[in-house]
Amino acid sequence: MRSLFLQGPSFDGYDGGAGARYQMKREVKSFWYPTWLAQPAALVEGSKLIDAPAHDLSWDDIAHEVDDKDLVVLHTSTPSFRQDIRTAELIKARNPKALIGMIGAKVAVETQKSLEASTAIDFVCRNEFDFTIKDVADGIPLADIAGISFRNAAGEIVNNPDRPVIMDMDTLPWVTPIYKRDLDHTKYFGGYLLHPYISFYTGRGCKSRCTFCLWPQTVGGHNYRTRSIENVVEEVKYTIKTWPDLKEIFFDDDTLTDNAPRVEALARELGKLGVTWSCNAKANVPRKTLEIMKAGGLRLLLVGYESGNQQILINIKKGLRTEVARQFTKDCHDLGIVIHGTFILGLPGETAETIEETINYAKELNPHTIQVSLAAPYPGTFLYKQATENGWFDNSTDLLNDDGEQIAQLSYPHLPAAQIFDAVEDFYRRYYFRFSKIKDIVWEMLRDWNMMKRRLREGVEFFEFLRHRKEAA
Repeated sequence: MRSLFLQGPSFDGYDGGAGARYQMKREVKSFWYPTWLAQPAALVEGSKLIDAPAHDLSWDDIAHEVDDKDLVVLHTSTPSFRQDIRTAELIKARNPKALIGMIGAKVAVETQKSLEASTAIDFVCRNEFDFTIKDVADGIPLADIAGISFRNAAGEIVNNPDRPVIMDMDTLPWVTPIYKRDLDHTKYFGGYLLHPYISFYTGRGCKSRCTFCLWPQTVGGHNYRTRSIENVVEEVKYTIKTWPDLKEIFFDDDTLTDNAPRVEALARELGKLGVTWSCNAKANVPRKTLEIMKAGGLRLLLVGYESGNQQILINIKKGLRTEVARQFTKDCHDLGIVIHGTFILGLPGETAETIEETINYAKELNPHTIQVSLAAPYPGTFLYKQATENGWFDNSTDLLNDDGEQIAQLSYPHLPAAQIFDAVEDFYRRYYFRFSKIKDIVWEMLRDWNMMKRRLREGVEFFEFLRHRKEAA
């Protein structure tokens, strides 16, 4: 089939990527590669990938692209689902013969509800969907394809058997040739990554059991399945050759450091190539492993600290002790490894006192940059189940407001949603508006003119973010 893979138009500045883990407008504008769309696109000969939000494309800009397509695959999420439904209906109205499917955690866990939302959706994929989509594109009848739910000719919803997860990850083609063919790599950037950057996965799944984390509980699973070191290194070589202006490669695995011997072996090979790279990590990596990673070109770790309160970390099954995280952070500082730390407010067990504890914890750890989010109970997660059973939802299960900005969903008898919402701004102000942090950022800007321009732009975006939050409160 002539196939189009589409990240549909959405809110201005809306990042539907974030490794597909977390979709919203951010305090500083960023865009992640649509890897989960690029992967099946790489399996389908002659396909095309369009990432509308990152390339600032409206429906009018892309409408003509659907005219000759037999298959259109949309990546969707809980926050973007209503907008994606509208896009699907526009596609069907323009090209009634097109088969329209949706992929993503939203449709994987709310299959029936998703298909019932609109007759424009012909099928959805459950769980891991790469080869499922290839079967559809190859023209295999929907009734014979494992891993999908679809609407048959009578309008009835049929749930086919599950598809086994992929164990040999080397059977998947590289995504970077699809990036080169269909995307402008200069459109992708993040506040803590060098620009331009490229990101892709070296494995899927995460051993951790964090109750809020979306993809391990819905699509990726808790078995960390990895590509061979040789396969990853060859794609890195291709990446370096293809984008001469590349400043950094980000390995987007949920937790690349889950397998210490493997990440050490990978780091040694990357060191031979002289490439600068970053990855997601848990705050428990031994110093020996950090030393090998740093020697192999590691620049930055994206670390989910979540909370400074040990009981909250236990409540969310983080599998991390604060004293271990402190030592890990000290080791990173000693070795010159930059940290982007992420924190979440409003998790089960949160109080005004634990919020204060987490703010002070963040200031003590002092990562170079931070992200502060509100607890987001996505359908399919244990946190969502808890919130439903305990009546924690404030007013609705919506994750975002009409402008694509995150709202506080969870409310507790002792800690209302409005107080949690306001605490995010307080957290940011108290963290960044310190003399030592301002000095670090100014020094970073003075050393690099490009960083100067970038930080000034991000500063404008950040203050605009704070202004919008104040208006929304």
